[in-house]
Amino acid sequence: MYQFSRAIYRDLATDIDVTALGPDGSPHLEVVRICDAAMERLATDHHYFARPARTLFGDLKPFFPLRSQPRVWNVVSRYVAAAEAVVAAGPKNGTDLFGNPLMCRATTRRGTACQREPLAHNGYCPSHQHLADTERIESEQVEQVEQVATSAPARMAIAA
Repeated sequence: MYQFSRAIYRDLATDIDVTALGPDGSPHLEVVRICDAAMERLATDHHYFARPARTLFGDLKPFFPLRSQPRVWNVVSRYVAAAEAVVAAGPKNGTDLFGNPLMCRATTRRGTACQREPLAHNGYCPSHQHLADTERIESEQVEQVEQVATSAPARMAIAA
């Protein structure tokens, strides 16, 4: 996954504002660190990483002048989409992208992580498939609420 983060850095290195200081003192080092962290999280925690392109762009914005931010967004969204495609292709041999064995996303009654191997389509083992169904239903409900919320101002404008 680091090839994606380094590709983002290489494409954006010329646009980095050298007057912006990161915690390490160098904006270039901070941009590399941010890109690496985002790609690592995408590889290891993609089920819980909502909008990775938007998150990465938000973290990178302070290091770029305003005039280059549309280009930054295009580069970030293109590479993150490619990385998401690699992650979505998924592990075929029972290991994640770093070679660690896959484990079910659920926790047991005792609070420990389930040690069983998950099914490829949702990350839960056969014993915890009901959690995947619950997760799907909740995400559909959230989408419906968001659709109603975005369409409400339009309806109010029409009524006025």
